[in-house]
Order: sequence, then C-alpha cells, then structure tokens
Amino acid sequence: MEKIIEESKQGESLVLENKPENTKKLFIESYGCAMNFSDSEIVASILSGNGYNTTQVLEEADLVLVNTCSIRDKAEQTIRKRLEKYNAVKRINPKMKVGVLGCMAERLKSQFLEEEKIVDLVVGPDAYKDLPNLLLEVEEGRDAINVILSKDETYGDISPVRLMSNGITALVSITRGCDNMCTFCVVPFTRGRERSREPQSIMKEIQDLWDKGFKEITLLGQNVDSFLWYGGGLKKDFENATEMQKATAVDFDQLLEMVAVGFPKMRIRFSTSNPQDMHESVLHVIAKHPNICKHIHLPVQSGSNRILKEMNRLHTREEYMTLIDKIRTIIPNSSISQDMIAGFPTETEEDHQDTLSLMEYVKYNFGYMYSYSERPGTLAGRKMEDDVTEETKARRLQEIVDLQQKHAWFRSEEFIGQTVEVLVEKVSKKSTEEFSGRNSQSITVVFPKEDYKIGDFVNVKITSCTSGTLKGAAVGLSEMN
Repeated sequence: MEKIIEESKQGESLVLENKPENTKKLFIESYGCAMNFSDSEIVASILSGNGYNTTQVLEEADLVLVNTCSIRDKAEQTIRKRLEKYNAVKRINPKMKVGVLGCMAERLKSQFLEEEKIVDLVVGPDAYKDLPNLLLEVEEGRDAINVILSKDETYGDISPVRLMSNGITALVSITRGCDNMCTFCVVPFTRGRERSREPQSIMKEIQDLWDKGFKEITLLGQNVDSFLWYGGGLKKDFENATEMQKATAVDFDQLLEMVAVGFPKMRIRFSTSNPQDMHESVLHVIAKHPNICKHIHLPVQSGSNRILKEMNRLHTREEYMTLIDKIRTIIPNSSISQDMIAGFPTETEEDHQDTLSLMEYVKYNFGYMYSYSERPGTLAGRKMEDDVTEETKARRLQEIVDLQQKHAWFRSEEFIGQTVEVLVEKVSKKSTEEFSGRNSQSITVVFPKEDYKIGDFVNVKITSCTSGTLKGAAVGLSEMN
C-alpha cells in the first residue's frame, strides 16, 4: 500500500516510436503504481531490440502483455477482466500470444498457466531480460515462466524507452524491492528484497533525459529513502560489506544532492518515502536546492499505535508526528500527502478516531485512501481475521475522505495571493485556452496560455482554487528556464 495508484492512468497502453526494421507488433498496458509504468518502459526497450514495435490496436498485436499489480483486490479483478478480453480476441487471431508481467504474475503463476490456461507466458518483475528467451519457448509450443526474484537485478544497464506522452516528465527507478514486511503488503513477496542501483547509471539516465529535453524526473522506488549503494547486492547484506565499501557507500541524501547539483535546471521529485527511513539529512538537502520539489509523500496507514503495531509499521504515531514537525520546520513550504487504510483487522472506533485526529494534526494537502482488502500471501491474510464489516469499512473510509477533502481546501486556499513556479505539462482538460502543470508542491495549476509553451517554467500568481486545483495568471518565465 506504499504504492500510489493513480486511477486516471490505469490501463494506459504504451506507444513508442516505430523502428522500420521491426516487423512484429506489441500491445502492452499497465496497471498499478509508478513502478509498474516504469517497468513497462524497460520491457518495451528490451522488446524493441527484439523486433517489436508497439501498437494501440489490440486486434493487430502479435504479443499482448499486461503489467500487473497485486496491491488491491480491485486491481486483480480488473486485470482478470482484461485477460478475458485478450482471450476473446485470441480466438479470432490464434497467433497472438498473451503474457502477464509484474507483481500479479509472481503471485498467481501456477493459476494463470496450469489451472486456468489463460496466458502463454508469465514473467516476474526481475525477469524482464529473459523475455526474448521466454518468447522462443512460446513459439515452440511450450508455456514459459520466469518469476525468480533476483538479489541484484536493478535494470541499471537498460535505457528505458519513454512513453511518448509529454516529453517533459519521466520516471527514473533507483531501487527495487522492499525490506519492510508490513503485514498488509505483498510487495516484498512479489518484488523481492531491497537493492539499490549504481549511482553513475542513474546519473547517465538522467543526462540522457536532459539531452532529450525532459524538464522533470521522479526518482522512484518502493522505499527511496533507504537507497544504499555499496557496490551491489541486497541492502540487508550491507553489514557484511568491506570497510572500503562502507566508506564509499552512497545513501539517499547523497544521491539526491548529486542529482540536484548535476542538473540544476531540472526539477527533481521522489517517491515513495517511508517514515522510519526518512532522515533529517534528506530534509536539509531538499531545503537547500530550489530544483528539488517541496513535496513529500509520507504514507502513515493509520493514526493508531495499536494498529500500526499490527501492521508491522516500524514507527509510532508520536514518531510520525515528530517527523512532520521537522518537515514543517526545515521545509516550511512543503506539501505533505498520505496513504491511509480504513478497516484493518481488529480496528476499533477508538483506533479510527486516532486516524482522524492524526489527520487533523497534519492537515495533508492530498492523499490516497483505501478500505482494507485482504491480500493472499501476506501475514495479515494468513494470520488475521478480516473482522471489520464492509459497511463499517465504507463508513470509516468516507469519514477519512471527507476530512481529507476539508484539509485539501484549507491547504489550497493558503496559495491564494502567492506566486508559484509551474512546469507546463499539457493543455488543460477543461479548456484549450489554458495550460495545466504542477507547482513544486505537486498541486495542479491552471492558467491562460498566452505566449507560453509546454515545457516552460512559468511563474503564476494564484487567484482562486478548488480543493485540488489552483487557478491564476502567468507573470513571467521563472529562472529555471
């Protein structure tokens, strides 16, 4: 649940620039968090070098891949419906091959291949480089599967082919896997243990993006704050590293500083953070560099110490509030967003009230809120009874959502009268006469186009707002151009 699920992006299909020498067609769509969308770019890059161009027409595809998410039951049900659609098309076009990638692939490998026989290949998050070999297996009439989790795969040597969306913002993966065994979360089982990517390969990828005209990157990982490069290998094995490896290791605040100094005219975001791993040193780096965005996504999941312990969250309510206080002191203009789960097993009304009171304390700018859904394979799924009724979950979730809406209005209104820097990302959905972009705090800003263009950094004076959008007028280009 550390992963942010952007509903508007679910089921997006990837479109790449065609290579004239490629003869086969790939249809690939993604579900889940930003990590899944980033992984789809890696997969497309690998297959582009193996004869595939992308298509958005499902019926003409030689290979259909769906990059999957196991974080919520709803996501799995959506993907199952998509697989039914693919197989209906496959009956008309029997040469079409269907494959499942990512987290759900790892979790449901035997069901997909052997029991339900609905796919031809199953590829886990660490096995994408094996795709060409697996496709040969399929061509020869065999089911193909590789869901082995790696100790060192970071795809640092793959240059992802970017979504041809806006050419302005891009995701850069810096860690894979997670060591935090939260009882509700499948990520450690589907993506493996935590390992970090070699810093120079990260810098090389960002340089490539800069050369291509990208203006903003998001450093991405299940838990970016625990980034630790000491020559390769799992983070948990750092204690066995040599003295030289320990002395030359790079952690997240050093990486963030390296990127900010190396690319002063590029905007830098990062996601996702974990409260127990976010150190004060990172906050000082954010405060120091104007090109590091002043937004921290800080999942908490619950405001109750008892529930946090049941979730195996490695922080208390009090420790979380202390961290919030540090953020407010060191980066006073920072926005803060949350993940919250309503109705975790054994949650009482008192626990729920603790969550609401924590929200009142922080007054988040925005958040991602869910009711608890049991995930098979997790500790909560194996050991805890899902004993909060669906009606109670729905009511508590609605109370959380309503309170967040109130706080979002409060935080948006704080911007009225301020001038904020906006990176223009696209034309506004509501009016072709307006541009839309985000400010440093990751709040959407809409303003009249005038003579500005997509990719410009524009200073905008805010005159009005809704709970999720700021509106204003441009007052000139910013110094970031």
